[in-house]
Amino acid sequence: MVTVMDAPRRTGRPRSAGADSAILAATRETLGELGWSKLTMGEVAARAGVAKTTLYRRWAGKNELVVDAVAVLFDTLELPDRGSLSADVEGVVLQLAAVLEHPEAKTSLMAVIAESTRDPALRGRIRDSIVDRQKRLVLLGRERAQRRGELPREPDPVTAARAADLIFDVIAGAVVHRTLVSAEPVDENWARAFTSLLLGGLRALTPPGRPT
Repeated sequence: MVTVMDAPRRTGRPRSAGADSAILAATRETLGELGWSKLTMGEVAARAGVAKTTLYRRWAGKNELVVDAVAVLFDTLELPDRGSLSADVEGVVLQLAAVLEHPEAKTSLMAVIAESTRDPALRGRIRDSIVDRQKRLVLLGRERAQRRGELPREPDPVTAARAADLIFDVIAGAVVHRTLVSAEPVDENWARAFTSLLLGGLRALTPPGRPT
């Protein structure tokens, strides 16, 4: 017989989804207005209308808070069916570039990545909150292309997982470098050229009639 004493007990105050959303929104607002270097936990708490201790119960510090706040932007990425693999890739490239153009992403993403080189836990948080969550787009796009007959199916799950990782790294790496490192625009022409290179390989860059 299960008694009241047998039931698991909850300790502490339950976490409020509303408070979390307000805090993350306040973090993005602060990043957009003040930038990474001037953002403080106290400023975010004041804007969110919560005590600073509320932030520290949820996030160990500024780095983790910013990663989760920026991750919300990446979660808006979608992959609607545009009719072909090339169109799907071009669409997600342009979407990713648009996310990276948000002031809060531009001012913070490179900073937290730099911090993560000295902080394995932060690196893991970036991977879990942003990288791994967005690999869903690669899996969806590849499965869709395979159903259309545009891509072959991988022989085993391990090969499929490695392929997904590589595709994600190539797309994300190129767009992040273009927008945040080179500070060059990702427009439709660039997205089309990049997609041609991605799908066709280096031969796509060789002019007709030139030896490869």
